Amino acid sequence: MDNVRFGQTGLKVSRLGLGTMGIGSSAWKGWVQDREKSVPILKRALDHGINFFDMADWYSTGVNEEVVGQTLLGLTDRDKLVLGTKAFYAMSDDPNDAGLSRKHLFASIDKSLKRMGTDYVDLYVIHAFDPATPIEETMEALNDIVRAGKALYIGASTMYSWQFAKMNHVAERNGWTTFINMQCQYSLLYREEEREMMPYCQDAGIAVTTFSPLARGYLATAEHTARTEHDIYLSWFGDGIDREIARRVGEVAKSRGVTPAHVAMAWVAASPNVTVPLVGADSPEQLDIAVAAASLVLDESEKSFIEEPYRPRDMINDYQPLRRARAYVSN
Repeated sequence: MDNVRFGQTGLKVSRLGLGTMGIGSSAWKGWVQDREKSVPILKRALDHGINFFDMADWYSTGVNEEVVGQTLLGLTDRDKLVLGTKAFYAMSDDPNDAGLSRKHLFASIDKSLKRMGTDYVDLYVIHAFDPATPIEETMEALNDIVRAGKALYIGASTMYSWQFAKMNHVAERNGWTTFINMQCQYSLLYREEEREMMPYCQDAGIAVTTFSPLARGYLATAEHTARTEHDIYLSWFGDGIDREIARRVGEVAKSRGVTPAHVAMAWVAASPNVTVPLVGADSPEQLDIAVAAASLVLDESEKSFIEEPYRPRDMINDYQPLRRARAYVSN
């Protein structure tokens, strides 16, 4: 697999990254793969040349980092891996065990490193914007985590463009570490980041990683799955326009002799807005499809055909993050 430069840094990452929300413990969510079924997926990722693995402390309430981190470190050298994890969402009912306060970030990075079995992560990402914590507090804490050698780079996810730009401005003004990555949702059914976030990142040389290329699985099946039945974004997809886009994806897939997942993934992978698409997999075979899809080249008529029905929609970022996070982690 080809490697790409990660924004304006010197870091090189595989053209596809593995998103690992579905790896950890089925006790957390029924669609998550337990360790036994997760190990073959991680091995297959390495076989394909994937070196970039995206985790979060919130996934499986810590078990994700244990399974992914420890498995990968048992399979290959640490220096060959680009490991990323995230913090923000509630890990317990403790009021200080969530958000982007200095207290929570300092505790979170140490717990994450211990679970993974490594001294540092390559990329430490804040999972969302925290309106309850001063930006200066968050950015100084992240800077200190980098200066302590616990993270090499920092990134952010799931926020408005003005929030992301303001956080970077605060860091620049104070001489602190700035974000080199934005992770956002992006698919044929959700393209709102094309308005401001992606142009901002291109202008600033910030690497863009994207998740949910199949719109939480909707573009793969256009039906509810074990995952979508529990997904907090389920209500966002499935109206008439989404169904029409999914139909067109299926039509192109049929003409190409591939699955709808191939076409939806190929569209994201070819986007000039995206540095590295993050793909998820419930099995090694699903990962094979994602890798094959990244090499599928859609022609201009096919792209126009599947893009045409899209209309602007509400930003998925518009929710009350801490309240939603606590509700979701307790379900």
